[in-house]
This record gives sequence, C-alpha cells and structure tokens, in this order.
Amino acid sequence: MISLKINKEIVHLPSLVGKRYGTFWNFKGRYRVVKGGRGSKKSYTTALYFITKIMELPESNLLVVRKVFDTHRGSTFAQLKIAMERLKVSHLWKCTTSPMEMTYLPTGQKIIFRGLDDPLKITSVTVEAGYLCWAWFEEMYQVENEDDFNKIDMSIRGAVPKHLFKQITCTFNPWSETHWLNDRFFKGGTENREDLINKGLAIHKNSKDILAMTTNFRANEFLDEADLEVFKNMEEQDPRRFEVEGNGNWGICEGTVYYRWEIKEFNINELIRSGRFETCLGLDFGFTNDPTAFVANLVDIVNKEIYIFDEHYQKGMFNEDIVKMIEYKGFTKSKITADSAEEKSIRWMKKNGLPRIKSSVKGPDSVIFGIQYLQGYKVYIHPKCKNFIVEIKNYIWATDKKTGKPLNKPIDDYNHLLDAWRYSVEDLAANKGIKVDKFKFI
Repeated sequence: MISLKINKEIVHLPSLVGKRYGTFWNFKGRYRVVKGGRGSKKSYTTALYFITKIMELPESNLLVVRKVFDTHRGSTFAQLKIAMERLKVSHLWKCTTSPMEMTYLPTGQKIIFRGLDDPLKITSVTVEAGYLCWAWFEEMYQVENEDDFNKIDMSIRGAVPKHLFKQITCTFNPWSETHWLNDRFFKGGTENREDLINKGLAIHKNSKDILAMTTNFRANEFLDEADLEVFKNMEEQDPRRFEVEGNGNWGICEGTVYYRWEIKEFNINELIRSGRFETCLGLDFGFTNDPTAFVANLVDIVNKEIYIFDEHYQKGMFNEDIVKMIEYKGFTKSKITADSAEEKSIRWMKKNGLPRIKSSVKGPDSVIFGIQYLQGYKVYIHPKCKNFIVEIKNYIWATDKKTGKPLNKPIDDYNHLLDAWRYSVEDLAANKGIKVDKFKFI
C-alpha cells in the first residue's frame, strides 16, 4: 500500500477559476462544447475542472484526446499538471509519459491520453478503478471527420453510479464555419454578440444534452495590461484576424487557395443527361494517420464549371475495402486516377476489380500546375460532401515563418480530398497545355 503525505491546505476554488464559467462548470449534460478566442481561459478552466472533479467524485476517470498523440505533452498534459499545482495537490498524483497517464494515488483513478492517429489504441481504452465516464477533446477543430468523434462518443457508454455522469467536453479555437462542429452543436442556437463584447462569453445552446458556448479574452480577468494591449493592437491592425482570435467568432482563412466555389444542391442525373460533362474520379491513399480520400466530380470544359458530387473519407482502409467502396458507388468501369506513391496498390486494384485505375503523374511543379488549372473553374459542391467542404475552406497558401509572407506552395494539411481532386483532372489539364511528359514519375 502506498503511503501518502497529504498536506491540508485551503484552496479557494472560485479565486482560481475566476468568473464567467459557472454554467460550464455545473453542466452535466452529454456534450459540453466551447469555442473561444485566444486567452479565453477555456483550456485552463477545463484542466482545473477535471482535476477537481476526479478528486471529488470516486470511480470517475477521464480520456483526453487530440488528433495527434505527440501534441499532448506540450498542451493537455502540461495544462493538467499546472492545474494540480494551482490546486496544491501535485503530491497526490503520479504523472508518467510512458505510458502517458496521470493516476490519483489515493484511489487509482486515471487520466488517460490518446491520439486519433492511433485508431487501435483509441478504441481499446479501459480503466481498472471505476468507470470511463468523461472525455476531453482539445483543439477539436483539428478533428476533420465527424466519424472519428463518434467512435469516442460511443466508447463513453454503459451504466454509471448515481454520483457520476457521462460527458464529452470539446474545446477549440474557432476555424471555418463549415466545420461539422458548427452544424452539430452551434447552428440553431442564439447569437448574442453583445454578451461576447461586454462579458466575453455567450451561450448558444443550454439544453438537457448540449451546452454550446463562445468565450474570448474578455472573460479572462487574469490577463494583464500587456496581454490586453496585444488584443487592442490586433483589433486596430488586423480586424479580420481579431474577429477569430480575439472575439472567438467563426472565421474564413486568409490566403485561401480556392476561392471560386459555393455549396449548392443539384441533381446529378440531370447534369449527366445534359451531355456537357466529363466524369473525373480521383483517389488519394491513406491508412493510419491520413484517410483514404476518393472524390467524384463532373467537369464542363467549355463553360469552366465543376460539380463535386461524391466523396469518401476514411482511415484504416485496406485495398480490398477501397475496391468494395468504389464498387458500391458504381465506378468500377470508370477511369480513376490515383496517387502514384502507391504503385503496388494500384497494380493490385487493376487486377482485382478496377481495370481502368491509373497512376497520377507527379513532378516538381505538378501541385502548382494542378491548382492553377482548377482555379480556372467555378466549383459547385453538393452539401453532402462535407469533408470536401472542410478541406477547400481551410486549404491555404503556406507562409514564411520569419516574415509571414505567403509562399508559392500550399500547406501540407486539409489536402487529402483536394489531392485526389487534382489527380482526377490530370488528363484534362494535360490536354490544355500542361505537358504530362515534363513531369517525372516518383
């Protein structure tokens, strides 16, 4: 049995937490979702909450999730350790990085850390003492696929004692308003801008199951004059950035690569019957860290219009799964251009159900040439293609880290479906002056 030296110190919790987060602290419904600007103390408050509640409620355990596991160390893991220090209870916890977990020594309750980049580990989380009743998703906007969230949501299930409750907490900085988080938790709620400006916190929904709220730096009384001056200068010099990072509102990315697009309902059969379009299909391979991405679009070369009408976006797909997916969609006899980095997979698929699949052509400038070609079209995206919408909204030009100036290359993110999209129109681009033979296969 571990011998513990417990120092009895009085900690005034309201002084540590501060104001504005009372509704957040006391909510016990299924989903507690907070988007906020920088300096809004949302992560700080969440960390304090979980350390306090685990010590207060026996048998409770917490799963902390980020998109990439390695990012925990400098964020959630560090924030929770700071919370222990503020609460003066560090001596009651054992914190290890291999495995990454925190154990409350008097009872054995745990805080477990996982990343969505390891799907096998994330679906097999168990606890020895009590119940896994809570999950905390930090930087939730990075979770592009709603299905990844649903898998964790389903793992928080089963009966718990009356003194416990099951809950998913999501905290994130606002990003594109087309993110599935907006559709699922915020849309249909109230928009009280006055509260955001005056109090730094606005509650959009407060129902039995959902608390959705926005916070910003005005809710953080712990900021000093120098901190506030940063936000004042941002508001004056870069109002658009201030709306997102300051006020905590949904934003549109600066430096968007594709800008001539809109979400539009359309009848795919009517478009095909018009005879104006060529059907173009693209495939980008993924597995553990990245999803396999498949996109289908109709291209009107004469009128310079593209209609994105179907997509598939899923991690952990084997070659057999991809063939079955394409077969289910009815495209086995169609020409499909796939990422040439998986030449072995392409050859296997060609022999096992996709006779017209072919490798893309890559070279030093192939990405830029493909982007330039697609920029010449007006793009209409069917609302069901949610992942494509998220990517095209967030796909921006990279910037120089020192100067902040845009570079002539896009970021290496939000590009799985967009890469597949480029592959799909490769032959059309070649016919319009982009010489395929100038590229080298890689």
